[in-house]
Amino acid sequence: MAPFHTRFAPSPTGPLHKGHIYAAQIAHALARHSNGSFTLRIDDIDHTRCRDHFVTAIYDDLNWLGMAWDGDVTFQSQRLPAYQAALQKLQDLDLVYPCFLSRKELANILSAPHDSPDPAAIRDTDILLPRAEQQRRAATGTAAAWRLRMDQAQKHLGTAALVWHDQLSGTQIATPEIFGDVVIARGDIGVSYHLAVVVDDAADKISLVTRGRDLAPATHLHRLLQALLALPTPDYLHHDLVCDAAGNRLAKRDAAASVQQYRASGCTAQALLAELPPLPAILSP
Repeated sequence: MAPFHTRFAPSPTGPLHKGHIYAAQIAHALARHSNGSFTLRIDDIDHTRCRDHFVTAIYDDLNWLGMAWDGDVTFQSQRLPAYQAALQKLQDLDLVYPCFLSRKELANILSAPHDSPDPAAIRDTDILLPRAEQQRRAATGTAAAWRLRMDQAQKHLGTAALVWHDQLSGTQIATPEIFGDVVIARGDIGVSYHLAVVVDDAADKISLVTRGRDLAPATHLHRLLQALLALPTPDYLHHDLVCDAAGNRLAKRDAAASVQQYRASGCTAQALLAELPPLPAILSP
């Protein structure tokens, strides 16, 4: 097995729970098993939700669990110029356009009552708002989101199929059109998860991206952005999720029990790790 450079990239918007720890454990184990390296990146671009005390808690939890990271911690908030440069490149290629519609307005326009719009149906939203209204919103300080012109982006790359390798499921063919004209730069923070993560993984020289299978669809889009921005393509590993007794994915919004709560109850690190699902077969002796 070649050395893998992996990463764990939590958002400091709440305490870590067992789902986070399972993701960190897989990335850390693959780095150590392959004599590679393990990076800790703090995904803190969403200034509306991120808090410094959660960053400190992330350090404490990982140290308690024995998951030491290599090198300095990286922060998305320190890479805003790099994200803007990537967005500018897409603007120069005329592959993005500004959208002044709010999420509610877009849903009302594209959806039947009580239905969510099909992402693939979201195309050319710049024509859904009259030019005069776009200009008025811009003049009054409304920040536009930037959407990728999906059809043009795919044409720009030609007819060759985009592929990536998943360590569990093999070679995959990218179908980014499932996202339609996806937002790649939010109006409020100037970037999106999708754009930031491909820039980050290239900057950190990540060779293996490990993340939950719920994010597997995003890899289709990330592979497209990597090609458009001439960034390297890492391998991927989309692992199982940690679920509660009802089979639902653990989530901060559902107040999943935090690592801090387990620690306060007297649980040991070994006992907590023993409650997690088995590691992927690639880590078998």
